[in-house]
Amino acid sequence: MQDKHMRKIEKEIRMVDLKAQYLSAKIEIDAAIAEVIESTQFINGPIVKAFSKELADFLGAKHVIPCGNGTDALMIALMALELKEGDEIITTPFTFVATAETIAILGLRPVFVDVEEDSFNMDINDLKKKITHRTKVILPVHLFGQCSNMIEISKLAKEHSLYVIEDNAQSIGATLNNENNQMQFTGTFGDIGTLSFFPSKNLGCYGDGGALICNDDRLAERIAMICKHGSKVKYYHEIVGVNSRLDAIQAAVLRVKLTKLVQYNTHRAKAADIYDAALGIIDEIVIPKRKYGKHVFHQYTLKCQRRDELKEFLKKNDIPSMIYYPVPLHIQGAFSYLGYSEKDFPVSESLSTQVLSLPMHSEITKDEQLYICSKIKEFYLSR
Repeated sequence: MQDKHMRKIEKEIRMVDLKAQYLSAKIEIDAAIAEVIESTQFINGPIVKAFSKELADFLGAKHVIPCGNGTDALMIALMALELKEGDEIITTPFTFVATAETIAILGLRPVFVDVEEDSFNMDINDLKKKITHRTKVILPVHLFGQCSNMIEISKLAKEHSLYVIEDNAQSIGATLNNENNQMQFTGTFGDIGTLSFFPSKNLGCYGDGGALICNDDRLAERIAMICKHGSKVKYYHEIVGVNSRLDAIQAAVLRVKLTKLVQYNTHRAKAADIYDAALGIIDEIVIPKRKYGKHVFHQYTLKCQRRDELKEFLKKNDIPSMIYYPVPLHIQGAFSYLGYSEKDFPVSESLSTQVLSLPMHSEITKDEQLYICSKIKEFYLSR
């Protein structure tokens, strides 16, 4: 008898279904946007301030400073630390380019460490080897919704008097128990956390947006100044800054969606459980591991044999998938000046040939997932 899930799903399967998410909150979102338009306060203003406070309260942080996008957030975080040209910033090569790009833009030097085979995040043992007298910042990436090992990273940073900037663009809402065994959100462990509100994120707006998280009053004030051309008072510029603002319409959308973030992340976790149960029996696949704390599954990323063949097979069956990331940063042309070569980071390089992300979002249905899984089983178990 044919598995009922082998039948093609009538609705188009999407990697992220922003239309369905919008429709589920349409009345609230439309009203929030209309409120901004009626107020005509499009830049900064009370809506942006309200979102900042609400997000800070959600995260248990003292300060959330909105900015234009996640890349700006990383750059502003580095600027706020008053680093010197040539200072070394340790991060990983298995991430989106913005993580290292912002380091290079500021004349700082990216130093890469490999990632763990199972979590895809910073390898603590390799990190220990790369800290030198020139190191000033550790910049872990909470990749795909999985928290990095912030307990050990924080210990190393304290031992060597280093700053920590968390790239939390993909993991808002993820948690880890801290040294006091209390639940703590990613982005709040380090000196500064950075966020992206790109539309496809777990908390996404309808354009570009970002924010910085900080618990130090002096540092937060400096971050806010940098976002506004280095100014506390308009037309009086104390330091060199940039123009990076979250507009009020985006803040209005985010205020509505923040009230639903726990619901969104819970749905993602349940969707991950469905994938795990269906795909965990396939020998040629390794399902994502929940290694550190609560995973929020910005992506559901497999390690799989015959990855490229599987991706093509899924495409022929109208199932989207994505490869994050096909080329590690240390062998990208933009970073050739650093002198790295292939085989310097074997885990990152191996992952780049194996990883495949499946559709994952807060509106995905069980039927859609079971159809996707039936096709993956067909590929591996019928050949």
